[in-house]
Amino acid sequence: MTARKDLRAIVLAAIDAVEPARLVSAALAAEAGRDDRVRIVSAGKAAAAMARGATQALGHRIGGGLIVGPDTGREIPLFERIAGGHPLPTAASERAGSRALAIASEVRPGERFLCLLSGGASALMAAPAPGISLADKVETTNLLLRAGADITALNAVRKHLSEIKGGGLARRSPSGCHTLAISDVVGDGLAVIGSGPGVPDPSRFSDAIDALQAFGGLDAYPRAVVARLQAGARGEIAETLKPSDAQAAHATASVIGGRADAMTGACDAARRLGYQAVRIDRPVVGEARGAAVEHLRELARRAGNAADRLCFVSSGETTVRVHGAGSGGRNQEFALAAVRVLALIGPDVALASAGTDGIDGPTAAAGAFVDGETLARAAGLGLDPDTYLRNNDSHTFFAALGDLVVTGPTGTNVGDIQVVLFNRASANRSRGGANA
Repeated sequence: MTARKDLRAIVLAAIDAVEPARLVSAALAAEAGRDDRVRIVSAGKAAAAMARGATQALGHRIGGGLIVGPDTGREIPLFERIAGGHPLPTAASERAGSRALAIASEVRPGERFLCLLSGGASALMAAPAPGISLADKVETTNLLLRAGADITALNAVRKHLSEIKGGGLARRSPSGCHTLAISDVVGDGLAVIGSGPGVPDPSRFSDAIDALQAFGGLDAYPRAVVARLQAGARGEIAETLKPSDAQAAHATASVIGGRADAMTGACDAARRLGYQAVRIDRPVVGEARGAAVEHLRELARRAGNAADRLCFVSSGETTVRVHGAGSGGRNQEFALAAVRVLALIGPDVALASAGTDGIDGPTAAAGAFVDGETLARAAGLGLDPDTYLRNNDSHTFFAALGDLVVTGPTGTNVGDIQVVLFNRASANRSRGGANA
């Protein structure tokens, strides 16, 4: 139980290190002497907290704004609020997209337009392109997710089916757009975070077609979607905002927080708990079940006999290819795939994999805990991890064991965090006591 307590404390420290209001307030601190008015659109899972940070830093300079999040939180003066849908857009997402575009268009001479962006904005704020219905976008997004599409492929498609993504929001503002982003994507690509509404887009219609072909084939997708992408590839529809476009010079942006900050917070917490902390900067990516096995085997080799209390901290974003009818998310599937590997490593190792947003797939959990004894405990309950893995039913497996990581929605989002503890001193004491 000590390992689980430590894992939870380290995960929570990672989340706290990317608290959105604090990040935004710090990023805007240099503006203390300015007096120009600012209009704001804050969109994503961290939208409400980012808007609070802007209010703390800008105060009376805010000339109005919009918060678009899964939960818009308590009322913030001068901000309208719309709760959009996630992970799939809803009619409310479409209302949010329309209102965001209107606010950008209303920016007056001498005013600035600020976009506060975090992960989840792609679904929460939607504006389907002409000829594309919201149902078309939902079906397309759902098909891509179930086929295991990564965020780059997913966003290449979504941008080219939208009026707001891929720099569409920046195009509407007469004074340009400045984006402050909290990154949930590997590499912190500003054109990828939230599908880049305020920045130029390097992807093209042809990239979107390639994504559909790679994840299911063109025939699997709505005809209207395929027709638009093909027309765009032929040059019949204008491309998204490109870096070479004149308007792009007025679309500036910076990343103010991401997975590196979360890992720093986790490592600091691990050291306070007496662990030697090792930060793995290489992102954990790929299909969750394969990535877990490869990652843990590497850590076991690196651990060797290096320390009695050793903590590895990593981060990234895996994918899940859905074959079964179960329930779960990529972090729970990552943990489920780790069960047999940890049993082979031994009783002195424990893992937590969790989404920093507190939400893992369509479940109320952020992820799951696993240790070297999980396999034996599961067997005692008649639970076979391989059966649950085949059915993509990780949530049911860990719920039965009481091993879910539950934080509730955190109000931030920088992807996933993995924490692995080797606690040989504890294991040796346990074995020594048993032999005495």
